[in-house]
Amino acid sequence: MNEVLLRSLTPNVLGILVRRGADFAAAEDAVQDALVEAVRVWPADPPRDPKGWLITVAWRRFLDASRADAARRRREDLVDEEPAPGPAPAADDTLQLYFLCAHPALTPSSAVALTLRAVGGLTTRQIAQAYLVPEATMAQRISRAKRTVSGVRLDRPGDVATVLRVLYLVFNEGYSGDIDLAAEAIRLTRQLAAAIDHPEVAGLLALMLLHHARRAARTASDGSLVPLAEQDRSRWDTGLIAEGVEILQAALARDRLGEFQAQAAIAALHADAPRAEETDWVQIVEWYDELVRLTGNPIVRLNRAVAVGEADGPRAGLAALAALDDSLPRHTAVAAYLHERDGDPVTAARLYAEAARKAPNLAERDHLTRRAARLNTHQRR
Repeated sequence: MNEVLLRSLTPNVLGILVRRGADFAAAEDAVQDALVEAVRVWPADPPRDPKGWLITVAWRRFLDASRADAARRRREDLVDEEPAPGPAPAADDTLQLYFLCAHPALTPSSAVALTLRAVGGLTTRQIAQAYLVPEATMAQRISRAKRTVSGVRLDRPGDVATVLRVLYLVFNEGYSGDIDLAAEAIRLTRQLAAAIDHPEVAGLLALMLLHHARRAARTASDGSLVPLAEQDRSRWDTGLIAEGVEILQAALARDRLGEFQAQAAIAALHADAPRAEETDWVQIVEWYDELVRLTGNPIVRLNRAVAVGEADGPRAGLAALAALDDSLPRHTAVAAYLHERDGDPVTAARLYAEAARKAPNLAERDHLTRRAARLNTHQRR
């Protein structure tokens, strides 16, 4: 069973059902039923035309559900006949679906959540972690979004800002989470940049490229995380870095600064340093100040505390950290790092162990556990 193939076909099949008259919620349910059937049937009897097979099965499931639901009977008048199996259009509907999910009837946060779930392939848990809310809260938000657009013709696309937010979160999950979606997010952002002349679209593309350039160096041969300061910079993709910097410089020259351009500028400063010790932390703090002004985001403030600790010393970083809510994700890990740099290994080891228990994924938990163990070993010597 080729799960990558199924995931790549899902947006196109979903788009075709929507264009044929299915409301979004019902189309999504039908496509999910078809995927389950594919997992059951394909290993023993793979179809010659996977997309045509999925379209046919999904459309039949949609018809079955429509006929079983009296509230949806009026949509049966729009159905002429089932689509015949066979070759399906090769057009990529994914980006169009991102815009359609950003429907004006939804709030931006609900539109992002719905798109991540229905088109991006993320789980409710992953989306909740990205939004810093409980999983149950996010499940309710997604359910409300589905109810809102149920029965609504998705012919009024949403705004660029919402689509950018979705692409950014999909990339982040692909870059650091359980599902590899980073390359797909970059592909779609390239499409968007080619279609729309917008500095923040360019800023997001630059940010993705600069982060993606470091991907090969982010993990060791055993799969463990390698912090930025310890990465082998010879493994960074200089072609992606050059492209990202060029795109960023063109965007900044338009003097319409946005949060993605500011984040890309920080990534570019990291990429520009031949060695970690040569990083321009003073300028990075200045860019974080711009980000705080633009967003007020608490995670931005947390990252700024790390930068302050590098630019002005760990005690200055701890002072900046003290002003933040200690329930923020990775707050404890940042505190551990700053205490370690300040020469307090006992406190640092305790905090690393505490941060490991709160880690959102196995790789990060193992990394923090090793940090704590290393400090404890040094103390016993």
